[in-house]
Amino acid sequence: MTELPLPILYSFRRCPYAIRARIVLLLCAQDVELREVLLANKPVQMQQVSAKATVPVLCLPDGNILDESLDIMQWAIARSLDPEKLFSVASEQQSQLDLIKHNDTEFKHWLDRYKYHTRHPEHPPEYYQHNAEQFLGILEAHLIHSPYLFGKRPQLADVAIMPFVRQLAGVDRKWFDNTHYSAVKIWLANWLSSQLLINAMVKYPPWSTDQITIVLTNT
Repeated sequence: MTELPLPILYSFRRCPYAIRARIVLLLCAQDVELREVLLANKPVQMQQVSAKATVPVLCLPDGNILDESLDIMQWAIARSLDPEKLFSVASEQQSQLDLIKHNDTEFKHWLDRYKYHTRHPEHPPEYYQHNAEQFLGILEAHLIHSPYLFGKRPQLADVAIMPFVRQLAGVDRKWFDNTHYSAVKIWLANWLSSQLLINAMVKYPPWSTDQITIVLTNT
């Protein structure tokens, strides 16, 4: 029987949405063909399958297209029957999704303005930093009770939120290191040193049609 081709993942290494999609694909052992893109020069092939033309985009062999990172993550979990228990407690699924939504909306809003404060001169950077910081307090309240946001092992919320906190910390590392969110700092440090994140952050050249196929795999 002829094997189906691998799903194709259009990705950008530093994009937090793409990072979290790659991590879950690795966790769930879902091999995909990885196509690294340059955001300033997006492949025509990606733009043809997704009108949004934003990463990540997952093209499935059956023709379906997933161009939201959370959809890609949930697809991987469903395909793998969740071996890593990313949704280990059914009663916490909505709580996880609510926290992810807060990350993707309000926190992301302030994070972008903090990181690119020169584009938003109506306020000083400290104003955006202060507003973004409020989310760290919410995370700290979760993490003072357990090493991860919803218990003793990483779950979907941890994977979905960590790349954005990583991005916040990178804007002004000295400021972040001097904040009083000790549990958040330990949580992030553990992620940054994890082999899983290291594997997800391997640097590849931009994709081209004559490139040898690169497979994102956990093996």
